[in-house]
Amino acid sequence: MKAKIHPKYIVCSVTCGCGATFDTRATVKSMNVEICSSCHPFYTGKQKFVDAAGRVEKFMKRYGMKGESVSQARQTKGDD
Repeated sequence: MKAKIHPKYIVCSVTCGCGATFDTRATVKSMNVEICSSCHPFYTGKQKFVDAAGRVEKFMKRYGMKGESVSQARQTKGDD
């Protein structure tokens, strides 16, 4: 390795918005983050799924598409 070109890595204390703290190594002494693995919805199992049907109906309403509703379209699509 070349001398004097690499950053110095020191122990870094990371503090999350939920109150969790942990130590790691970085080029700064401390970091504040908004979300961590302790409070992230994906890792805690509290993830919410977006209702796709609501989005489709909103799109159809916005662009003036009329006709059968999404639920009716899905039922007839399965009959083919």
